[in-house]
Amino acid sequence: MAFSPVSTPSSSSSSPSFTLPTKPSTGTGSVSFSRASRERRQPSRKSRMAAVRAEAVDTSISPRVSALRPSKTMAITDQASALRQAGVPVIGLAAGEPDFDTPAAIAEAGMNAIRDGFTRYTPNAGTMELRKAICNKLQEENGLTYSPDQVLVSNGAKQCITQAVLAVCSPGDEVLIPAPFWVSYPEMARLAGATPVILPTSISDSFLLKPESLASVITEKSRLLILCSPSNPTGSVYPRELLEEIAAIVKKYPRLLVLSDEIYEHIIYHPAKHTSFAALPGMYDRTLTVNGFSKAFAMTGWRLGYLAAPKHFVSACGKIQSQYTSGASSISQKAGLAALNLGYAGGEAVSTMVKAFQERRDYLVRSFRELPGVKISEPQGAFYLFIDFSSYYGSEVEGFGTIKDSETLCMFLLEKAQVALVPGDAFGDDTGVRISYAAALSTLQSAMEKIKDAMTLLKAPAAVQ
Repeated sequence: MAFSPVSTPSSSSSSPSFTLPTKPSTGTGSVSFSRASRERRQPSRKSRMAAVRAEAVDTSISPRVSALRPSKTMAITDQASALRQAGVPVIGLAAGEPDFDTPAAIAEAGMNAIRDGFTRYTPNAGTMELRKAICNKLQEENGLTYSPDQVLVSNGAKQCITQAVLAVCSPGDEVLIPAPFWVSYPEMARLAGATPVILPTSISDSFLLKPESLASVITEKSRLLILCSPSNPTGSVYPRELLEEIAAIVKKYPRLLVLSDEIYEHIIYHPAKHTSFAALPGMYDRTLTVNGFSKAFAMTGWRLGYLAAPKHFVSACGKIQSQYTSGASSISQKAGLAALNLGYAGGEAVSTMVKAFQERRDYLVRSFRELPGVKISEPQGAFYLFIDFSSYYGSEVEGFGTIKDSETLCMFLLEKAQVALVPGDAFGDDTGVRISYAAALSTLQSAMEKIKDAMTLLKAPAAVQ
């Protein structure tokens, strides 16, 4: 039985129409179907399922997701874990995760939250008490004045950055990213439909972005500049004078915003000092500041970070979060509040960890400088070394092959030294590898011995220019 489209009252009289059948009467001419005739007309459930199976399933993935590259940091960390589980004594120096326990006062606050039944949803933006504490921290430590409605608490700083990029970037926009960069920045840009524009830096400049390099790439499509200081993966810290030069360029372009990733703010070594980009003249209204608790407070598994920015940006990010994950863990937020109550810059608990990081840094810098052909820019913050091994590229290793690039070098060190590092190409600079010294000094000493032994298997490196 076929029906014509329904006519509306305003349709012409000649328009086709149909009338829904009424309940049939028992008289002659009534319309009725027996159960048997209905079953003959409709395919059985079994035949319908067979027809569905016969159709090819569309297994395509969103082009934006297909364009993403998986994190090499996570991949290498997972590979090292699998090798250890198989009995291979691999030393993992790939992940940026402090080896310290979460300070006792913070952990106790989390446990008290559970005991007290503070285990329900919180407001999407975070608890008011935590947002107020973050505002106090930003005022006292960074010279930044924000109100609680200008702060968004999320499930880690990584979520904050992703939401910020999604909130301000549109397809066709450009995101300016100095290299070496944290592996996720370009992928976040791609997820937003934006184009990552990579700005190379040099080890001779301590991997710091030159203002003239920035000025040379800005176009009408430039929407966001991402700065990370102290830096992952180089440990470089931008001095205030250089940031002021960068700000002077940024202010010429009304559409250009800055995302300042300050997650390593408290892990900094004298005489370096941290400067929040939003505190520079004219930068408050165009800066989205991201920070969190994972690194300085050894709270990686607590998954807690925050964004501070002008209200309309924070509101947009909050809208994404409300449909994406909702608010952060209530328990973690109580722990985060305790972290901020430890004192200025994390108090003694954080300073103790920073002293240990500096001791480890000093040991590794001394040790790698003993290797011929290696170039180092001594990190001023964070807990990473980005070491230039490019003079070894082209070396032949019996039973392994040729060291072609940073990836084959890391494969070689994993196989021959049983030490897991991250190749520099993951960070946009193939000349080097990243080493995380968020591990005990004794572990680093063992790793260094293994690396030095493995490097003797390579031919003499080319002369360093």
